[in-house]
Amino acid sequence: MSGTEDGAGRRRVAVIGGGWAGCAAAVELADAGCAVVLYEAARTLGGRARAVQLDGRALDNGQHILLGAYRDTLALLRRVGVDPRAAFLRLPLQMRYPPASGLLDFVAPRLPAPLHMLAALLRARGLAREDKLALARFTTSARWMGWQLHRDCSVSELLQRFDQTPRVQRLLWAPLCIAALNTPPERASAKVFLAVLRDSLGARRAASDMLLPRLPLDALFPDAARAWLERRGAHVALGSRVRDIARVVMEGGIGGDMDRAGTDGGGGWCVTVNGADARFDAVVVATAPWQAAALVRALPGMAPVAQQLDAFAYEPISTVYLQYAAGTRLPLPFCALLDAPAEGLWGQFAFDRGQLDAGQDGLLAVVVSAAGDAAALPREALAAAVAAQLAGVFGMPALAASAWSRVVTEKRATFACAPGLQRPGNATGLAGLALAGDYTAGAYPATLESAVRSGVAAARQVARPGAPGSPA
Repeated sequence: MSGTEDGAGRRRVAVIGGGWAGCAAAVELADAGCAVVLYEAARTLGGRARAVQLDGRALDNGQHILLGAYRDTLALLRRVGVDPRAAFLRLPLQMRYPPASGLLDFVAPRLPAPLHMLAALLRARGLAREDKLALARFTTSARWMGWQLHRDCSVSELLQRFDQTPRVQRLLWAPLCIAALNTPPERASAKVFLAVLRDSLGARRAASDMLLPRLPLDALFPDAARAWLERRGAHVALGSRVRDIARVVMEGGIGGDMDRAGTDGGGGWCVTVNGADARFDAVVVATAPWQAAALVRALPGMAPVAQQLDAFAYEPISTVYLQYAAGTRLPLPFCALLDAPAEGLWGQFAFDRGQLDAGQDGLLAVVVSAAGDAAALPREALAAAVAAQLAGVFGMPALAASAWSRVVTEKRATFACAPGLQRPGNATGLAGLALAGDYTAGAYPATLESAVRSGVAAARQVARPGAPGSPA
């Protein structure tokens, strides 16, 4: 038994960061038989996908939509005891604007792929013949290309290359791009956008389904993960900020005194948390990119990775919550909105929370992605503008005056998913150290699925002695 194994001979692994990537890594490690300590600086798990307390209300810090293609996330939910059938409202792929707007109503019926897309295109209201032909041309060409690009470019350039009409771009592709990548089409990676389309539009019909959480984000996964971990003997340390990590060597052989060292020698890892040092066989850093950069910068060979993380740009997301009288309903559980910031129209998607969760009757959530300009507004002004927008587009004057409103802005919600962006892998080149997070290298943008996949991959890097990236 090495000096870091617990009394049962299990490898001790620290996971730093209790967001979705960190929770996924901890679950995977515990399943592999490791003794896991999950450190989280906040008092709750979930990271940037969590619930927050506002005036006694538990509200998500951002409204999320998952896809049926998120197989790893759905499998992980089942593993920790969450039933996706009860946890989500599952809807077919759609882009629907308020019925009174007459803009676009695009809904894929529950037919086998690719018939569902063909039927949706034929039935779509609000598109002219040339719009439908352009859309068909794009999807056909993308399938022929295998949904791949040899040279990355912006989404706008890709759409122009395939002669997408202005209306299709404005009403369909731009909202999809912003929703998926949280980056405007003119600055978003076409390669990543195509990867999302490949696994949704280009896959089996169920993969394109949209999954709207019925539960608060905490209950959807992090709380269930914590209970699952603790039942298996893992320790979840909330309010525990890790200040430093370092390689260690042992003096006097196995079981001897621990000596912190900056070399790549053997001996495991030292984690400094709340002023005390703890010894582990391996560490998974699952914090936000800027926090990960600070932790690994001084480690041997990690300066280039830290510089890579320092170079990331970020996009905010604002969610405007508006409470109305009980019984207030939108025509749809969620729908797209035509934003026009120059005209004070900020909302991009509206969600009727009462149709998702009976305990939130009359509550509407309006999302503004890539929300740099919106986030700069006074919160009261943004809430009032969004309420007026809803009243106009739905033809419901009462929506202009909500009984209660709050704006939740995550300033660094996601990295800006730019063309050609270089993202670090899970493996660091240092034995027993792996990175996890939605920012690591992968086909997807910063999504919950990216975070889960990265957490699982990082855990597998360090779970066993002799495995790639783990201590020998």
